[in-house]
Amino acid sequence: MNRQAQAAVMFLLGGALLHAATTDLYLRYVKSGLRPLVLAAGAVLIAAALATAWYERKRSGRHAGHPEPRVAWLLVLPVLALILIAPPALGSYSAVRTGTALQPPYGLDPLPSSDPVRLSVVDYASRAAYTHSLRGRTVRVTGFLALDAHGSPYLVRMALNCCAADAQPVKIGLTGQLPPVLRPDAWLEVTGVYASRVTRDPVNNGLIPYLRVTSARPVSAPADPYDETWNR
Repeated sequence: MNRQAQAAVMFLLGGALLHAATTDLYLRYVKSGLRPLVLAAGAVLIAAALATAWYERKRSGRHAGHPEPRVAWLLVLPVLALILIAPPALGSYSAVRTGTALQPPYGLDPLPSSDPVRLSVVDYASRAAYTHSLRGRTVRVTGFLALDAHGSPYLVRMALNCCAADAQPVKIGLTGQLPPVLRPDAWLEVTGVYASRVTRDPVNNGLIPYLRVTSARPVSAPADPYDETWNR
């Protein structure tokens, strides 16, 4: 691969990173706090590409080079795919095949006095599994649906430490007034009350608390599909 092709690939990859970081596309790959690093990486790659192209043009003016195989330019195709095709966020397929990542919380913020209390999936699951702070409270939680091998429904968010590669599900079992049609990966805003039932995840024996649903409505997938609650 000659330097011109190298420069082109670096330029396209840098452009892809800048495009991802200036939109919400980067949230499909890394957590929101890494946006400045993605922008910096894109800028560095573009600067390196321009410097490489300038150096190669200057060098080729002094020496006649040997042409490289044109097939090397095919390396540009994966970069173009990164720009043009946004991968889907991890969903129900991964959730039912991966054990819950729920762990005992280090500390929890006080709940507001008014109901319904809007909580993340991680926050509700932590409180319901390890404390009694939700007794008598009405909560509102948003996540996507996953159905296990027996058709049991769960409200799920994939919890993120750094990037999508380390994402793990946190699951809430659902009972009560569920929608008549349950479609995996559909996003729901669920309103309900604390249920004392807790089961074990068959994948890793982790705790799965339950929520008794009083109402549910479909919602659009959020711009950031991952839950970073435990990183805040």
